[in-house]
Amino acid sequence: MHLTISEASSFIGVSPSTLRRYERQGLIQPKRTVGGHRRYLIADLRTLIGDAPEKEYTIAYARVSSHDQKDDLGRQIQRLESYCKQSGDDYIVLDDLGSGLNYKKRGLKKLIREIISGRVSRIVLASIQTVEASQSDIRATL
Repeated sequence: MHLTISEASSFIGVSPSTLRRYERQGLIQPKRTVGGHRRYLIADLRTLIGDAPEKEYTIAYARVSSHDQKDDLGRQIQRLESYCKQSGDDYIVLDDLGSGLNYKKRGLKKLIREIISGRVSRIVLASIQTVEASQSDIRATL
């Protein structure tokens, strides 16, 4: 994820002018937008301040649309856990129960936060319907 100079300076606790000075000193190299604005990677900022990046992991996400499918949700979670264990992944399982029109689902919100944090190496879904049901939710949440 890329941060603006203002966001990046807040993230590491320095002023924007300090970040510009770090750039001139060669301590950090931001990307530039077409318009010439600086964009900083969170990983680069963590390296700059000596903060080791957190270990990456897989997120397994299961979802069903109604309480009538709660048993199916349990089976999805079991399949996801089995797959992740066989792959040797460090993983967490997130799940949601509810219609695709509700974008305030606990699991979906946590999934988005974890993706933004940069700690997620991959996402494993129980079925393609999970993605299809979440597309409008994700757009609305972001």
